[in-house]
Amino acid sequence: MIKDNIARIKERIYLAAKKVSRSSDEITIVAVTKGVIPEKIIEAVNSGIKHIGENRIQEAEDKYLRLKGLCKESGVKWHMIGHLQTNKVKKALEMFDMIQSVDSLRLAEKINSDASMNNRVVDILVEVNTSGEASKSGIENDKAFELMDKISALENIRISGLMTVGPLTSDENRIRQAFASLRKLKEQAAKNYSFSNIKMNYLSMGMTDDYEIAIEEGSNMLRLGRAVFSNVQ
Repeated sequence: MIKDNIARIKERIYLAAKKVSRSSDEITIVAVTKGVIPEKIIEAVNSGIKHIGENRIQEAEDKYLRLKGLCKESGVKWHMIGHLQTNKVKKALEMFDMIQSVDSLRLAEKINSDASMNNRVVDILVEVNTSGEASKSGIENDKAFELMDKISALENIRISGLMTVGPLTSDENRIRQAFASLRKLKEQAAKNYSFSNIKMNYLSMGMTDDYEIAIEEGSNMLRLGRAVFSNVQ
């Protein structure tokens, strides 16, 4: 089932990208494994998944310990995509290749401090709340550049792009607007910044219910859970 799901996803990605004259090859699938047992993650990796996203440190830790050998052998990267508390940063850096959910200077400084102890430069994405929904994490749109300015002074962090979560709505216009807002922010950042530790490589937006819209608006990193693991216990 998972192999078939991934094949269907790739076909839909291809069609959505073609619609806006993009190549599907530039789009990365991050398989979100919240609530997914290790056996199913192994099946996904064996079906070609190269990126795994987890929301919670405690849940991720058990899976990481069991799967790190396979993932290292297969070149799989781990992404922290959920809200990260500063007291969990040290543990997060033991597992994750990228932290996608940095939305405050305090969190960035803690990541930088812990990374410096291991002489590591950590790839992060700045999470922006483009929908304006109070229930969502993320820096406000108009404060994103101020945050990036401050993070750019941290030597052990590399800003690799931006991330957002689309609004919880069936209104396609609202979803599209939120994604377009992040794309414009990325384009502006790419023009404004020449720092060596700010590279706008990734636009992480689009989940199971809205990833085709996200592709049309420029996403090159999709965070897909149910689309990959639907009906999988």
